[in-house]
Amino acid sequence: MTALTVTETRSESPTFAGRIGRAVKANPSVLPTIASVVIFVGMVVYGEIAYGRIVQASTLSNLLINNAHLIVLAVALTFVIITGGIDLSVGAIIAVSSVAGVMLANAGWNAFAVVITMILIGSAFGLVSGILIRYFNVQPFIATLAMMFLGRGLASLLSTKAERLGEESPIRWLGQQLKIIDGPKVNDLVITPAVIIAVVVVAVAFFILHRTRTGRTVYAIGGSESSALLMGLPVNRTKVLVYVISGTLAGLAAVLYTARIGTAQNITGIGWELDAIAAAVIGGTVLTGGYGYVLGSVIGALVLGLMNVLITRDGGIPPEMTTIITGGILLVFVLLQRAVTRKKE
Repeated sequence: MTALTVTETRSESPTFAGRIGRAVKANPSVLPTIASVVIFVGMVVYGEIAYGRIVQASTLSNLLINNAHLIVLAVALTFVIITGGIDLSVGAIIAVSSVAGVMLANAGWNAFAVVITMILIGSAFGLVSGILIRYFNVQPFIATLAMMFLGRGLASLLSTKAERLGEESPIRWLGQQLKIIDGPKVNDLVITPAVIIAVVVVAVAFFILHRTRTGRTVYAIGGSESSALLMGLPVNRTKVLVYVISGTLAGLAAVLYTARIGTAQNITGIGWELDAIAAAVIGGTVLTGGYGYVLGSVIGALVLGLMNVLITRDGGIPPEMTTIITGGILLVFVLLQRAVTRKKE
């Protein structure tokens, strides 16, 4: 009797792999996210074996510090893509916001007022995009493309040369490294206030998407906008809101990046919207809308960041390969997403 009980208990305790298999079978949309985690872990293992000093505090610190702005952008694009939309303006928003912010700071503005202004610039761009898309029926690609050109143009009007943030500016504190663990030699665990802000953004975004009515509406719009309207959900307000969120987070990303680098240019952020889209897609956000995870997008951003680290460590791989490898990984995940959506259909 005891042996039978033990056997039954063992059969009722599935292995970790079994639980993953059940989760994928119950919800196939998590498969791309799981794949991104596997790829990230595989990259870490490969890097440690091939180059060494990958699994250490200093590498993790640099990965988070250098990609805090990309993590925030990936979260922004996650909201938009889940609704079935796209936002091509976030890179241009960073350019105009950072240039304006540095110029205002150098003109003597209060640092807090400068930061708020930079974020509000992003919010204004997002609001205009949302209104064009929702109330004027402009396609998201066209509306945000127009805002991208507008942002680039305004940034170039403000300045065509690099604007340097004053060394004594309080804004630089956001990029100040804070030592958490004093490791051997240079292997310290450090973070910056910018990293903490990025973590808070991820936590708040996770709560909104997965624990609130607004989040459920975002997913419903991506699944079927007409059905969401029939259910009485606030589709109009929510579609505008996701673009305001995207623009606001782009303005915040401009603050984080400017604080770390200390300079701003009208060419800052070129191509970053594509990096953010790639991070979200690699993390499991489906381009057709309806599926996506904030934490997956964070993993996607870290995959891109770690790829740059490995290419730099190798030394023999030209930097141009980063774009090629990113394109290859993105293609794999798009095909994987297509397979998942077909299975769900």
